[in-house]
Amino acid sequence: MKIRVVRSIDEITDLSPKESMVHITFRPSGIDLMQLLKTCPRLRVIQMPPSYKRKLSKSTMSILDIQGVELIEGDVWGHRKDIDEYYVIDESIVEEIGDLMSGGKNIDEVVSTIKNKTKLSPEMIRFIAKQKMII
Repeated sequence: MKIRVVRSIDEITDLSPKESMVHITFRPSGIDLMQLLKTCPRLRVIQMPPSYKRKLSKSTMSILDIQGVELIEGDVWGHRKDIDEYYVIDESIVEEIGDLMSGGKNIDEVVSTIKNKTKLSPEMIRFIAKQKMII
């Protein structure tokens, strides 16, 4: 699973329209997020640090919700943009989340187990688990 890391407002217009997951490393305005939605119509998840998420207006959050975009808190620890523009979540971790869910674990147990093994945020683990339940 790949998450496109966006470090500045200038990168938004250069994104592929096929991006479905992005992590924002700058404090976005509502206008920046609307530009992101326009550039990436298939966008389903925006991840950003908790301090940035708290500063978003309720109207911006409502628009994201209406567009079906989930806004989650988290960081991409250890990622270097100069090496790769994507943060990659190892497929074995994604499969382990799916296996735990299908094995009867509840979501909190899955989050606890995976959080101890990885640097993924609890909200990202929950998102992956929900996706695995749908599939």
